Amino acid sequence: MEARVTEKILKELENLYPDAAPALHFNSAYELLVAVILSAQCTDERVNKVTAVLFQNYDTPEKMLTLTQEELQKYIFSCGFYRNKAAHILSASRDILDKFGGEVPPTLEEMRTLAGVGQKTANVVYAVWFGGDAIAVDTHVFRVSNRLGLAEGKTPAKVEDGLRAAIPKELWSKAHHYLIYHGRRICHSQRPDCAGCTLKDDCKYFNGK
Repeated sequence: MEARVTEKILKELENLYPDAAPALHFNSAYELLVAVILSAQCTDERVNKVTAVLFQNYDTPEKMLTLTQEELQKYIFSCGFYRNKAAHILSASRDILDKFGGEVPPTLEEMRTLAGVGQKTANVVYAVWFGGDAIAVDTHVFRVSNRLGLAEGKTPAKVEDGLRAAIPKELWSKAHHYLIYHGRRICHSQRPDCAGCTLKDDCKYFNGK
């Protein structure tokens, strides 16, 4: 995609979603990390309901590790994939305690060493909590990026590479939220509202290219 078209799309997304921000509820880097792990293949609304209960008593790595995996699974069951998510949360919590003194590390490189923490989770926490330049590719970002033609690829890693190349670094975090909002409100997985989309003139999917 030409740079001028990318710039035009980003400007329109900014106009559409000037207040785009994380929908997850959190009060610390650790709470955000846990919430992002839970958000995989789950709505933020559901995650917020689960963490509102979970974080009442288990809002630090130390407290989380007082739970067995089976006990944690009962708290997060409604988020789906609860066995894997519980294992990831406990593994990450253990690493945070053992390697980083109980605090989520502030760099991407260190965060990626945490057991159970994938690229998307690290990118979100780094960008949202620590104010770093990163662009996380979730299902919405993946879908919208491919459809628009902003970045095309068959894997999240490929799309992330494309977005990093196409979008100015200082806009990565904002663009992440813009694309999520557009995916939720207009560019749905099933039956996207192309007729109501102000980006359709520049959209590869709409124009059948």
